[in-house]
Amino acid sequence: MTPVVLRFSGLLLLAVELCGQQQPLPYSHKTHLALGLECKTCHKNPDPGELMEYPPESLCMSCHRAIKTDSPHIKKLAAAATEKKPIPWVRVYRLPPFVYFSHRVHAEARAACETCHGPVRERDVITKQVANDMRFCMTCHTASKARNDCAACHEER
Repeated sequence: MTPVVLRFSGLLLLAVELCGQQQPLPYSHKTHLALGLECKTCHKNPDPGELMEYPPESLCMSCHRAIKTDSPHIKKLAAAATEKKPIPWVRVYRLPPFVYFSHRVHAEARAACETCHGPVRERDVITKQVANDMRFCMTCHTASKARNDCAACHEER
């Protein structure tokens, strides 16, 4: 590959990272959180607690049976719910496989979702706004007096 192609590829990857990837359906966290919903209303944290789930389409349809029913996006959501076929949401934040992270541990420590995910309640479209790298995590662990040794995030599980 030529240096020009490599630079272009790098810029393209940066643009995708900054602008976000196209989701299969438009979804505004800003609109839904303004209605009083909380993160945990839609994003459940099943055992063992590492990951937060995307909401089941049936949960969305509990409101959208009567709200915006004429929207083509809600019709697509309704069809997915009827067929019990999950919407293939595109994950925005992803940690490397060698990092152990538990949403449950952080939630129990009262870490705000916005600390790692940015100002979600202000966003119509979610993009990666926080660099969840080792420096970011260690700075937060130091500030909150949390365990900060290597094995806290890199031990075998």
